[in-house]
Amino acid sequence: MSIEKKTATELLSLNRFNVDEEVPHIVLDKNICAGCVEKPCLLVCPAVLYKLDKNGEISFDYAGCLECGTCRIMCKNKGIVKWEYPRGTFGVSFRQG
Repeated sequence: MSIEKKTATELLSLNRFNVDEEVPHIVLDKNICAGCVEKPCLLVCPAVLYKLDKNGEISFDYAGCLECGTCRIMCKNKGIVKWEYPRGTFGVSFRQG
């Protein structure tokens, strides 16, 4: 029996997302985030959904969120003003691992 090793990117691509376009489950206050020096969310998000644009402003796309809550825990300045699990039937469906 052969076991094929897959990369984290390959495994993450197997997940399915039912995105709630009407109600985001994570909301940032960009004014608070602008004052954050460390910006740990850029480092800790396993799906790499937090990004800095060329002006240094943070952006976030909740559509690929793995719902782990790491960003909420690591956000010391409380720039994440809303973090909750998506409404029923929405969110991530893990397909592997």
